[in-house]
Amino acid sequence: MAVTVRIPTILRTYTGDAAEVALVEPGDTLGSALAALEAAAPGITPRILDDEGNLRRFVNVYVNDEDVRFLDGLATPLADGASIAVIPAVAGG
Repeated sequence: MAVTVRIPTILRTYTGDAAEVALVEPGDTLGSALAALEAAAPGITPRILDDEGNLRRFVNVYVNDEDVRFLDGLATPLADGASIAVIPAVAGG
């Protein structure tokens, strides 16, 4: 099974400037995929997860264009070929 993770520009320093990271063995949930992402790009998950292991409040994560906050969060299941997008929230006025 493989999934693709789209990385925002601000986090690409962890991926060698790659906009996407292909995970060959991501596991079957978003949480396991983020652990695999950490193995591929050390230091990236503390920017996505807080100290308690939850998604950071100002980081949006989508699986196949669905916001995981309205799915099962880190327990959101992944299918082969799934696409994960990490998008930092933007605020301004």
